Amino acid sequence: MRTYRRTSERGRVPKETMEMACSRVIWDGKSVNSTAKVFNIPMKTLDRYVKKAKASLETNPNPSPNTIHLEDVGYRRIRQVFTDEQEKELSDYLKSASDVYYGLSPPEVRKLAYEYAAKCGANYPENWEEKKMAGEDWFGGFMKRNPSLSLRSPEPTSLSRASSFNKHNVGLFFTNLKTVYERLKLGPGDIWNMDETGLTTVQNPNRVVARRGVKQLGKMTSGERGTLVTMALAVSATGNVVPPFFIFPRVKYYDHFVSNGPPGSIGDANPTGWMTEKHFVKFTKHFVYHARPSKERPVLLLLDNHISHLCIEALDYLKQNFVTVLSFPPHCSHKLQPLDRTVYGPLKKYVNAATDNWMACNAGKCVTIYEIPGLVKTALPHAASVSNVVSGFRVTGISPLNDLVFTEADFAGAFVTDRAEPSTSKAPAQPQSLDVNQSVEQGSSKSTPSTAPQSPEERTRTQKKVTPSDVRPLPKAAPRQGARASKRKRSSAIYTDSPERKALVEAKKQRRTAQTSEKKSDQRKA
Repeated sequence: MRTYRRTSERGRVPKETMEMACSRVIWDGKSVNSTAKVFNIPMKTLDRYVKKAKASLETNPNPSPNTIHLEDVGYRRIRQVFTDEQEKELSDYLKSASDVYYGLSPPEVRKLAYEYAAKCGANYPENWEEKKMAGEDWFGGFMKRNPSLSLRSPEPTSLSRASSFNKHNVGLFFTNLKTVYERLKLGPGDIWNMDETGLTTVQNPNRVVARRGVKQLGKMTSGERGTLVTMALAVSATGNVVPPFFIFPRVKYYDHFVSNGPPGSIGDANPTGWMTEKHFVKFTKHFVYHARPSKERPVLLLLDNHISHLCIEALDYLKQNFVTVLSFPPHCSHKLQPLDRTVYGPLKKYVNAATDNWMACNAGKCVTIYEIPGLVKTALPHAASVSNVVSGFRVTGISPLNDLVFTEADFAGAFVTDRAEPSTSKAPAQPQSLDVNQSVEQGSSKSTPSTAPQSPEERTRTQKKVTPSDVRPLPKAAPRQGARASKRKRSSAIYTDSPERKALVEAKKQRRTAQTSEKKSDQRKA
């Protein structure tokens, strides 16, 4: 039955068509034969439904004039476990679970179907009881009956990103953005975004044409594990691009490191290859040189809350050169940062393709960190095109300004940790619902009746109104336990303004004091 194909179109007449045909026969006085030919319905089938309609009109004391209502048309699915309403509720639940980043895999859906059927008293097959889950045939039919569902490969998303992207954080960012817009009278060419990304010497090969049936296919790469080179880039809302700034994993930097890179590129060296405060100061000077801000044309620079971007020396230099710095909320760059939305994804693909071509032209050689700028020179014009950059600012609502660009579905990931503030009572906090994994394991024990398994007839007679959320509640974090000592949490802020700068200076002094006391303590112990 899994591969069954219908050999006829019988039982496929839509309900509305059948009601129109019956109405024409009953109210307009047309013959069954002529009406069946007009609507392309078998005569015996139409005659049977006309008799049903007349019987329903006789039992109805106040029939609607010229209107026929038929309860069911076509073949009945006598072996269907759930009703159409129950399947819709199950489909809606699966969509909601995927929206909050806790989607169910096919085996989990089959377990949920069994628990749901057992709890609502549906007539399910006996083998469901043996395996404690629905069968594969049911799952295949369920997916066919609900074309709005599909099997997808989810993108890994951290809990920090899912919970931090909420209405409060995004609203605070757009409030600050509106303040800067009104203060500086910005145009699209005055709004810039800066961010870093890592480029490795080992590419992820693209798909190739090969022999059919080969189980393992290889593609040459330059090594087992790659070396990372950090690249910082700045783009404007009109599509302008500042030449890249590279950070090489070396102790000393030499100008020939970027000789093959895009024109105007500069770089620096760091044993780890990561961005530090020293490198960010150098990048700010590089940015000011190319962006050309002035008192008559001030500039807004958008960046994230990385610790290297909170350098007091760099912020003072930017403020002196008429550059206002606005930060994104923490862990929200995947939605709010234009470079992450439309530039860095294509850039990685174009760099991979350029690396494949380089390997083909230099057989027997390995890609080193000194080839990275040359590969970026080939890939950057395609990834950071004017259309891509402008699209990144548009979809994030930055330029043109649109604080309603994100819908309720975009904020659904914060549902898990969208908790109320702790109450003043001393009662211990209890989780509002089961964890996802716990609900799967405990769901069978809760939903399975304690008595002996019921027969299909008994289950049909004892059906109850139950929803999938009753069987397996969507995950929800426990209530907050109250304030606890932790490091200062960042938020969207205008770091070139005096209050924020003063707070950064105080935080830096406290860190230095703590580090000094820790060193003295270690010396005393030694």
